[in-house]
Amino acid sequence: MNYEEQNENLITFKVDEKNHGKEIKYVLKNELNVSSRLLTKLKKQESVLLNDKYAKNHTIVNMGDIIKINMDEPDNQFEPQDIPLNIVYEDIDVIIINKQPGIVVHPTKSHPTNTIANALTYYLKEKNIKCRIRFVNRLDMDTSGLLIIAKNAFTHHVISEQMQRDLVKKKYLTFVEGIVSSEEGTIDEPIYRPSEDEVKRVVDPRGQRSITKYKVIERFNTATLLEIELLTGRTHQIRVHLSHLGHPLIGDSLYGKENDLINRQALHAYYLEFFQPRFKNIVELYTNMPKDMENLRNILKNTENIL
Repeated sequence: MNYEEQNENLITFKVDEKNHGKEIKYVLKNELNVSSRLLTKLKKQESVLLNDKYAKNHTIVNMGDIIKINMDEPDNQFEPQDIPLNIVYEDIDVIIINKQPGIVVHPTKSHPTNTIANALTYYLKEKNIKCRIRFVNRLDMDTSGLLIIAKNAFTHHVISEQMQRDLVKKKYLTFVEGIVSSEEGTIDEPIYRPSEDEVKRVVDPRGQRSITKYKVIERFNTATLLEIELLTGRTHQIRVHLSHLGHPLIGDSLYGKENDLINRQALHAYYLEFFQPRFKNIVELYTNMPKDMENLRNILKNTENIL
């Protein structure tokens, strides 16, 4: 692998025989997956160096040259808080956590502290890692599962581009009300936000195209366990689509109804697959169903009519 002296905010590549005589922008695009948009941004910031000197996009590189992308930036402004994190994967560019339900990802007016961002700030400070926290994907407060955090702008940009092109695979497990009759199916319905101050989304022709695939894992007397794969990434997409189908998520008070079986929507992001842009490998991760959803499964198995 042609990478040297790596750190979180410096992407380094040593030009090999294959890239000898090419323009620097060719190498950045083909070896480091830098998009045209990011290339423009790097040019404005003069962040691309060739043998430690600023280089323009059309500069020709030679075998043995060292290309560097400097991603230095200010540290996080979040308050560090010692909140437990379940880290399932980490490398120089990303941290993947298995988020617990009931915690907000990023500080908001209503939740200024005690968020995943506060926990990560504390964790990075303890490990003496100087980087800015960037969330590649988001999960609702009461949704559990795999969450991607990029340690630098380069990684955040490239994986976000993958997500926009639907190249990041995300699968969920969810319990829904009622018996889903088809073994599998695809919901292709636009999702719309009626107003800026409205939290709830609806299926509406004015919305963005949204595609959700589902597959039945297990049927119970009054409920169904589904595996969900998102082909697009809209806010509340699974919750909106399943409610529209007539099978709201169990415990979803916004799109269905509350119950005593679980104190949140029964939704867990259990599978993730993405391309690591620096090392050019596929990262594939699974997590087990959380305890409260396992408890729900046992209740549904052993009770006839509860919903």
